[in-house]
Amino acid sequence: MADHLDEGAQCILDIGKMAKARPFEARIPSEARMDYNAAIPALQGSREAVASVEDRQISGPNGPITVRIYRGIGAPSKNGPGLLYLHGGGWVIGNLDSHDEICRWFANLAECTVVCPDYRLAPEHKFPARLMECAAALAFMAETVTELGVDPKRLAVAGDSAGGNLAAVLALMSRSGDVPHIAAQLLLYPNTDARQTAESYRRYGEGFGLTAATMKWFRDHYIRTIADVVDWKVSPLLAETVAAAAPAFIATAGHDILVDEGMAYATRLQEAGVRVVARHWPDQIHGFVSMGRFIPAARPAVEEAVAAWWNFERNPD
Repeated sequence: MADHLDEGAQCILDIGKMAKARPFEARIPSEARMDYNAAIPALQGSREAVASVEDRQISGPNGPITVRIYRGIGAPSKNGPGLLYLHGGGWVIGNLDSHDEICRWFANLAECTVVCPDYRLAPEHKFPARLMECAAALAFMAETVTELGVDPKRLAVAGDSAGGNLAAVLALMSRSGDVPHIAAQLLLYPNTDARQTAESYRRYGEGFGLTAATMKWFRDHYIRTIADVVDWKVSPLLAETVAAAAPAFIATAGHDILVDEGMAYATRLQEAGVRVVARHWPDQIHGFVSMGRFIPAARPAVEEAVAAWWNFERNPD
């Protein structure tokens, strides 16, 4: 366990204390979204130029879904890599703009095409609504590989926090063909166990950004009933088996209530014979990759995820 915080992470926590903002759980979801949308631009890193960006409507199980398509500088016109990026925000907040800089980093660093869906949020749309919308976005990528310039054998999924949860579940679903083939999963501080009983919930439950109370508020808006907590499509750590899942890059932060379950998922995958690159940032807080203005480690974390992805491709076994 780390005994110090990164200077930038500490600065962000200090700013939050000075602002004395109400916690998300003290607000209704619509208010939380407005406040989050207003605050996140001040934390984000640079929105670097990419070759192209396009918003498009695709068909989904609950109606049309807006997806943002990024083409990275240097991305090949055919048979290139493709990445489905699923944004975080506890399934309740977040949108295309809140994770725009991360998608741009992935697109350029991997020289790939990134598709990010603006999935519907809870509690208006509870589990499994957004999971099925993310599956629809992955199907869109598989069905339009020629237009996107993507090789269907080179499709990967990525996501942070709740988005990492959705990405991990899709990677498990792909084993049985319920969704298109996934070649790699890149998970940034993922939520893998909705029971919320890990020791890190006690160690970091207050004072480190994402609190235990807020995480419970997120989860309770996402699930339909308490029975959903142990469904592996909500808690992938609880899947009967994770064998044959796609190779995984898993990033964890030392001062994060989700750190224990992220590490546990990496261990579970490794024990099942899945290739895993587990990278731990001991001095960081939850969400640090979205805080590039203050935290220099943000973009390098994406660099490491891309390097692991390429290594999986070059060395398949």
